[in-house]
Amino acid sequence: MTLRQTPLHSRHLALGAKTADFGGWDMPIEYAGTVTEHTAVREDVGVFDVSHMGYTEVTGPGAIAWLNTVVANDLDRVGGGQAQYNLLCDESGGVIDDLIVYRIDDDHAFIVPNASNSDAVVAALTAASAGSGVTVTDKREDYGILAVQGPRSDVILEAVGLPCGHDYMTFAFARWQDSPAVVCRTGYTGERGYEILAPSSVIPALWDAVVAAGATPAGLGARDTLRTEMGYPLHGHELSLDITPVQAGLNWAIGWDKPAFSGRDALVAERAAGPRRRLRGLRAAERAIPRAGMAVSDARGTVVGEMTSGTFSPSLKEGIGLALVDAAVAEGDEVVVDVRGRQARFTVTKPPFVEPHVR
Repeated sequence: MTLRQTPLHSRHLALGAKTADFGGWDMPIEYAGTVTEHTAVREDVGVFDVSHMGYTEVTGPGAIAWLNTVVANDLDRVGGGQAQYNLLCDESGGVIDDLIVYRIDDDHAFIVPNASNSDAVVAALTAASAGSGVTVTDKREDYGILAVQGPRSDVILEAVGLPCGHDYMTFAFARWQDSPAVVCRTGYTGERGYEILAPSSVIPALWDAVVAAGATPAGLGARDTLRTEMGYPLHGHELSLDITPVQAGLNWAIGWDKPAFSGRDALVAERAAGPRRRLRGLRAAERAIPRAGMAVSDARGTVVGEMTSGTFSPSLKEGIGLALVDAAVAEGDEVVVDVRGRQARFTVTKPPFVEPHVR
C-alpha cells in the first residue's frame, strides 16, 4: 500500500524525522526524540503537522439544526465562532469518530475528524443528509493543519502575524500570505495552544515561519504521550464501534436532553442500566511501562480488562495508561498489568495525570 503524504512530507525528511504509517499516512513519529519534543510542548512550544486530519464542511439552510440531530453533543451549547468536542455514533451507540465541530453560523459549520475516520464521517453525514437541503463537502485535500502547542504558543502566532489570545474553544478568521486561515484555540496536548487551518499550498511556508519563530517540530510520538497524560481518548483505542461514549466516560459530551441524535436510544439504555465496563486511568506503582492490549487483573488474579493505551510519562517519569475494565474496578484500587510476562502493580487513578493548562 502506498502511504499518503501531507504537504510537509519533504520538510519532515529534511529534518531527519522517523516516519511511520499512521492511518494510511506517512507521518513523523519523532525528530530529536519523543521526550525532548514532549518537554518542549509542556515547557515552551512545539509544532505538529496534523494535516492528515480531515476537513469537512456542512452548509445550507438550517445546517446546525440538522447536524444537531446527528452528532451526540448539543450544538445549541455553543454559538458562532465557537468549537465543540463531539461524537458521531452509529445506531448501536458505537463511535464512528470523535471530532471537533466549528460553528460558523446557523447555516455553516466545519468539522475536523480523525485521519483514519474522515471517509467514514463524510459517508455517514452524507447519507444522513439526504433530503435535508444540507450539503456535506469533503475538503481534506484542500487544507493543511498545524498544531502550535505550549506556553509560548501566543508568542509564535504573534511572530508570524496571526491572531491569538482568543478564548479556549473559539476560532478566528485571518489571512496569511494573501490566503485564508482559521486560527482555532484548540489542541490535544493539555497545553495552551492553537490549531491553524490553511490552504495546502501555503502550509509549507507557514510551517517554515513557525519553526523559524522558535517552535520545536514535534512528532506523533510526543502527541501520544501528551494526550495520554491528559487521559484524552484516541479513536481505535479508547473509542471505537465497540466502545461507547458511556463506557469511555464521555457522558459530558452527550446532549442527553436532545430528542434525537444517532445512537441515542442505545446510549440512553446503556446509561440507565450502567455500563458493564469503564475506562480507567492506571499509574504504575513500580517500575513498568504498560502498552495497549496488555491484560489487567484484580488483586485475586482475575482478568478484569485490558490496556487501551500505555506509555512512559516524560512528565512523571513513570508508566501510565488507560484501560477498559469491569465497572466494579474503582478509583484507588490496585490492579496488576501483565507487562511482557511480569505482573506489575498499578493504581487506578482518575486522569489527567498531570495538571492541564489549556486555558
